[in-house]
Amino acid sequence: MIAYCTNVHPAPDLAGILAQLDRHAVRVREALEADTLPLGLWLPAPVARGLAEDGTALQHFRAELASRGLTVSTLNAFPYGDFHDEVVKHAVYFPTWTDSRRLRYTVDCAAVLADLLPDSASYGSISTLPLAWREPWTGHDDDRAAEALAELTLSLRAETRRHGRPIRLAVEPEPGCVLDTVADAVGWLAGRVDPDHIGICLDTCHLAVSFADPAETVASIRRAGLEVVKVQASAALEVAEPGTAAGRRAIAEYSEPRYLHQVRENTPGGVLAADDLPEAFETLPAEHPWRVHFHVPLHAVPPAPLTSTTDVLVAAVAAVDPGTHVEVETYTWTVLPGAGDLADGIAAELRWAAQHLRTGVAV
Repeated sequence: MIAYCTNVHPAPDLAGILAQLDRHAVRVREALEADTLPLGLWLPAPVARGLAEDGTALQHFRAELASRGLTVSTLNAFPYGDFHDEVVKHAVYFPTWTDSRRLRYTVDCAAVLADLLPDSASYGSISTLPLAWREPWTGHDDDRAAEALAELTLSLRAETRRHGRPIRLAVEPEPGCVLDTVADAVGWLAGRVDPDHIGICLDTCHLAVSFADPAETVASIRRAGLEVVKVQASAALEVAEPGTAAGRRAIAEYSEPRYLHQVRENTPGGVLAADDLPEAFETLPAEHPWRVHFHVPLHAVPPAPLTSTTDVLVAAVAAVDPGTHVEVETYTWTVLPGAGDLADGIAAELRWAAQHLRTGVAV
């Protein structure tokens, strides 16, 4: 089974979350003619805190999910607050892993997830940010983040003892962050964390933007003694000839003010970087292929001369262990040019995933 991530739905409180699930998730489940629909649930920090502190409210929420035919084995705890402000950009990376609020939020998410896991789940997963945006960051920040993850590990162990199934953190590398690539994340995590409780979230849009080989990337994670805890099934935009008028015009349609859209250009001398599309137009030579951090629907074919990187997604999922959590995370529907009905689009993505991704993945 493959989940879809609910961070696409703006909802500041529990009533809003349930209303969004009624409006979208239930319709997706019905469109797929499924008895149950797995979710990659996103909870704003105040909601996570309230549920973690109120067992009665948490059990009521679990019952509300069950009554709608919805299950939860994974949480997306990357965005802390409103992920749908008019401008998000760098705000999504706060609070960082040097801030006690990030630790508290993740501990709350672990407590909530442990009580939401369905009987069929072998483990629960929580994805999180790659420590922080890359600047400012110091060796002292490394130490503080490592201490926070060590404290989190104690909570994850306690939840495992309490429920008999592990809750695992999945650190998600992202272009421009302290842990920009999977190689960066592996180098930072290996030897610093307990691999039984902390591993990698492999976002396949981010992976594609880095121009890394999917199978070799997964192999490198294993060689380091870490695991892919979760795959975020996503696709980046690619333009083979960004310097042409047609290429520039096509990719400019995806330049919008809410989210960062990091760009990488794959040159013979190495991968060149820009932190957002407007910067890329000004600073990159545009002589070689670009990949852009813009999550595009898995089933959709971008207008020529653009393509998407679903080949990277398929290869990555084929390389991970069977049973790894997979979550479709196209959070950009609200800023996508020409987007149609959201529930219909999510259902189409999940159909595509069921048809193209290796069987045996689960949430």
